[in-house]
Amino acid sequence: MRVKCTVSYDGTGFSGFQIQPGQRTVQGEIERGLKKLHKGQEVKVFASGRTDAGVHAIGQVLHFDTEIYIPESRWPNALNSLLPGDVAIQAAAFTEDDFHARYHVRAKEYRYKVSRSEVRDVFSRNYAYHYPYKLDYVKMREAIKFLIGTHDFTSFCSAKTDKEDRIRTLYDIEFYEEDDVLTFRFVGDGFLYNMVRILVGTLINAGRGVLDPYRIPDILKARDRSLCGKTAPGSGLYLWKVYYDN
Repeated sequence: MRVKCTVSYDGTGFSGFQIQPGQRTVQGEIERGLKKLHKGQEVKVFASGRTDAGVHAIGQVLHFDTEIYIPESRWPNALNSLLPGDVAIQAAAFTEDDFHARYHVRAKEYRYKVSRSEVRDVFSRNYAYHYPYKLDYVKMREAIKFLIGTHDFTSFCSAKTDKEDRIRTLYDIEFYEEDDVLTFRFVGDGFLYNMVRILVGTLINAGRGVLDPYRIPDILKARDRSLCGKTAPGSGLYLWKVYYDN
């Protein structure tokens, strides 16, 4: 049977989602738990995508195939009992044999949190980017208008990306502030390596007044990473939700 799971994790103690030799990863911990559950049999998991070191997830999605029968409702507890405290299966369901957590994705939602408190909070330093300086939210909203839609986002991705096709569609970008936390929300059909973090850095530059929002179309056309803002830290980034046809 093929099992589809929704997973959350605190990325602070991980070198990212994908297995890497000699590193602690989310995939490694989940596959280790599945191996115990399957009495030593290797079980490979396939996720909707990778997250980098320090990046968190609220709604990562993965699938795996199993030959043992456990009712849907019991899969989360069965696997969570074998996982460390910074990873948790939130939901599980049997799915079609041809379902693929990565290739059937229709859209993803990321959120990025920025702490706006005057003094940094040592207890939130791994979960939000501390930026206490003045920002012009009007200019940030003006910049967003030029980013929504289908564009070549080469300027907004790391040079380390392995994707040749860098055309992506952003369906929605918004931000809102609650107490001292500014949250950005991005929804798109896909995201390039470091794309969300570079978008955040660029929008902050617009808010600081060092980037004219009306330059965004030219930056997109230039396909030049050096024209954008710095890459915001991974600690503030959350893979919030993955969307499928259903």
